[in-house]
Amino acid sequence: MAAQRPRTSRPRPTTKTFTEPADKPSGVRLQKILSHAGVSSRRVAEELIRQGRVEVNGQVAVELGTRANPGVDDIRVDGRRLKLGAERKYYLMYKPRGVVSTRSDPQQRTTVIEVLARAGVKGYFYPVGRLDYDSEGLIIMTNDGDLAEKVTHPKHELERAYEVRVSGLPDERDLARLTRGILIEGRRTLPASVRVVRTYPDKSEPQALIEIVIKEGRNRQVRRMCEGTGHPVMELRRTRIGPITDRRIRPGQVRELTPDEVRALTK
Repeated sequence: MAAQRPRTSRPRPTTKTFTEPADKPSGVRLQKILSHAGVSSRRVAEELIRQGRVEVNGQVAVELGTRANPGVDDIRVDGRRLKLGAERKYYLMYKPRGVVSTRSDPQQRTTVIEVLARAGVKGYFYPVGRLDYDSEGLIIMTNDGDLAEKVTHPKHELERAYEVRVSGLPDERDLARLTRGILIEGRRTLPASVRVVRTYPDKSEPQALIEIVIKEGRNRQVRRMCEGTGHPVMELRRTRIGPITDRRIRPGQVRELTPDEVRALTK
């Protein structure tokens, strides 16, 4: 009878347990705090940090990875202490021509903040996106950084509609080029929706009014697209931002967005 081999116990598989490093940073990233506090979108908050305009407990924060504890740390932007928990507000403004869509302007030009104040709106607000100094039309003003981020981030491809009066009469080839996309600084614009609203052939210089709907917001994009087809812009007006439009509002006027409009915008 063959001798039995002694049994040997196999080593049991061990379960690894994740242990957080002892030096894990605490707190919340500054850009997220600024966004939740209604100072700006996260992308704009990052620029504020890079510019050295944000302080935590008296120290200038210049790194994007800087963290802080809301409600505990003294956080200031441009010397102004952060107020957390402010009620979220959303306004639709018809920006007139000759107004800059920034909170301040080194050239002392009129800003959308001044237009907002003239309409009787008080508080810390900022524009969602930009609209050229020489352009007019709809722009959203808010203190909700999260919504601003959703509206302006390129990945969401939020539609923006413009009515543009151009010099000359665009032909089918011009419209097709605008629809496919125009090369700007080595990068082609996303496909757009384009149609001719009306033409003015009897003027000393023939003109056309066209509607362009784009899904991105590059610098002076619509103007540069039209110039790329040989039809420079004479007048430009933004008429829609995503689902938000209002044909009754006039230059310089401001109204609060309805709850339904805010919900539609967040989608």
